[in-house]
Amino acid sequence: MALQLSAGDLCTRSTVVALGSLHISEAAQRMREHHVGCLVVVEEREAGRVPVGLLTDRDIVTAVLANQLEPRALCVEDVMSGNPVTAAESDSVLDVLAAMRRAGVRRVPVVNGLGVLQGLLSFDDVLEIVAEQIQALVQVLASARRLEPQRRP
Repeated sequence: MALQLSAGDLCTRSTVVALGSLHISEAAQRMREHHVGCLVVVEEREAGRVPVGLLTDRDIVTAVLANQLEPRALCVEDVMSGNPVTAAESDSVLDVLAAMRRAGVRRVPVVNGLGVLQGLLSFDDVLEIVAEQIQALVQVLASARRLEPQRRP
């Protein structure tokens, strides 16, 4: 069952990242190039890339464009949501969903024991697995209904 899976099992490992010093216009271009709606903002540390924030396409719209600010005058760190909720690779999906609900977020960086970025887990990733399982349940139900008359004429 998907809910027994861990954050590490479901996360997207090829995560698009940015440094806080990147200009917002360049961040938007990076999102477009990679067809993503979120960048994980990282700091380069000795152990590796550590997530320090998230920048979403919604952040750019609500904080920059809606306020008619000049994107070239702002950096990612000016707009990002800092101190992101993170999940350990071994965290259960249920625990991660509870953390997302408490924080009101749909995406969490997944980190290893040293806090180094390993991937990104989104609500959509979990929903996709749950939808697959619901489809399998529907198929079982349909099969049982179809075969019932054959077993008990």
